[in-house]
Formats: sequence, C-alpha cells, structure tokens
Amino acid sequence: MDILVQLKAERDKVAQQVNALDTAIRALSGMNSTRVSHGPRKMSAAARARISASQKARWARARGQKVVSIAPKHRISAAGLARIRAATKARWATVRPQKKWS
Repeated sequence: MDILVQLKAERDKVAQQVNALDTAIRALSGMNSTRVSHGPRKMSAAARARISASQKARWARARGQKVVSIAPKHRISAAGLARIRAATKARWATVRPQKKWS
C-alpha cells in the first residue's frame, strides 16, 4: 500500500512539472513569432498622384477613351548636383575637425 501512495505522489509531482513546462512553452511561443507588424505604408502625395494617373490611364485604355499622359519624374541637373556636392564637402570640412576633438 505504501508504494501506491508514493507512486501517486510522484505522478502528481510530475504532472505539476509538465503543467509548468506547458505554461513556459506557451509563454515563449508567443514571444518568438516570426510575424512583424509594420505600420501603414507611407507614400508621398506625388507617388499617390502618379499611381492614380497611371490607373486612370490604364482604365481609359481599357474603356477605349483618350489616354492622359503622365508627367515624367523630375531629375536633378548636373549643375544642381555639383552645387549639392560642393556644399556637402564644405560642410564636412568644417564638421570633421570638430568631431575629432569632441
């Protein structure tokens, strides 16, 4: 009889340990999910306008209506790019020596 009491006590103890392990697994499985939630996709007004214009042109072609041309993207001129590069070099010429000693 004494052995039955010991076996039941050991069974209860092992059942408690299994429950504790199940709880730990449930807690950890929620932490290590692969899904990453991102906020809403940010898009500039110009990008939305381009997408809207291209969709309108697409549907106009599908319906056989007049297609409205989409304005091309603006590119920076070589002179403008040179001015930006010169200003950046001048800025770093003043900032870099200050950063060495701070």
